[in-house]
Amino acid sequence: MLNKEKIASFNESYLATHKQNLNFLGENLSKKNLDLNNVINKLSDFQIAIPSWALGTGGTRFGRFPLGGEPNTLEEKIKDVGLLHALNRSSGAISLHIPWDIPEDYKKMKSLAHELDINFDAVNSNTFQDQSGGTHSYKFGSLSHIDKAVRKKAIQHNKEVIDHGVKLGSKALTVWLADGTSFAGQQSFRGAFQRTLESLQDIYAHLPADWKLLIEYKPYEPNFYSMVIPDWGTSHLISSELGEQATTLVDLGHHLPNTNIEQIVAILMHLNKLGGFHFNESKYGDDDLTVGSLKPYQLFLIFCELVQGMEETSNPDLSWMIDASHNLKDPMEDLLQSVETIKIAFAKALLVDYNELKTFQQKNDVAACQSMLQDAFRTDVRALVVESYYASGGVIDPLKAYRELKIRQKLIEARGVDSKSTGL
Repeated sequence: MLNKEKIASFNESYLATHKQNLNFLGENLSKKNLDLNNVINKLSDFQIAIPSWALGTGGTRFGRFPLGGEPNTLEEKIKDVGLLHALNRSSGAISLHIPWDIPEDYKKMKSLAHELDINFDAVNSNTFQDQSGGTHSYKFGSLSHIDKAVRKKAIQHNKEVIDHGVKLGSKALTVWLADGTSFAGQQSFRGAFQRTLESLQDIYAHLPADWKLLIEYKPYEPNFYSMVIPDWGTSHLISSELGEQATTLVDLGHHLPNTNIEQIVAILMHLNKLGGFHFNESKYGDDDLTVGSLKPYQLFLIFCELVQGMEETSNPDLSWMIDASHNLKDPMEDLLQSVETIKIAFAKALLVDYNELKTFQQKNDVAACQSMLQDAFRTDVRALVVESYYASGGVIDPLKAYRELKIRQKLIEARGVDSKSTGL
């Protein structure tokens, strides 16, 4: 469906224009003593994991409109990520959701992923839905549940997820809990917190020595009065109690409106406790929209803190993943747009001279600090991102190539117009 010959043929039509754009940008940036090759190399090395559940059309409480040609097996999901990675050379990992993505043949799935140059990113547990045939329900909680039998079931599930990940070569477990209450007085805040901590301590003890435990937080939804892990402070408190292998995962949609996410990122990196990101976009809540479609400047500011933190702290290597779910777009197109937007924000953050910024900060020169950041943000760096695709063997315009090569139509022809993705 997408081989080197097709990629080369597509690139040939757009290469001259791309090189012209790159040379123009390079001339302007050279005046700022920027090492252009260093920036491009960092962009080329930057890989963003694709979650298995984002490959199908998402939905709302009111309906879902499948697109056709969606992957309904783990093998098809890996192949779809392979298609994305072949286009942009920036999506070299897949993040699985258990129990939907349990392989029947681990060796075969690892071989397929290797063939497509795909790694297995963090594995994700699910204790926010009941599975068929279960004897205990998560309706009133999982790791925090008042019933020890329910907690035991949730703990065992997380341990099994780790075991699946070990067989695939994953190195991290992501835990997001829907546990909480929708009515005051429904349960003890202190009791729920303590039960959750003890459950996570049991899971943490099952982690291999080279693994990370990524703990998400969310202020509301599906419970609306309280969540057991409602914010980054609670996640950090729990990860600190657990040990060095436990860190906080920041999902951009898991905040109240207007939260200063870049400040949270800075503090967690200062404490060496930032584990990774789930990228999406939010206006009101966990909207799961295309990354950077509403607040690109905030995304840029987040990457400014990340670039500084990666240079100046001992924070462990970060896990990068897109976490979005769409009811309107072709999910493959959305993922291509999201990866590009993330890399654009990263590229702009790499243009900032942080030593000079600190000089202005020391002088309390507020206007100069603002100008430095906004100058980088207003720079059109798309040619750098495109070069990172092209230099790595990808296509110059992934979205345009996806459409011109009629990949969605070919997926529908192969899988059927009624094919729906699993795991949503």
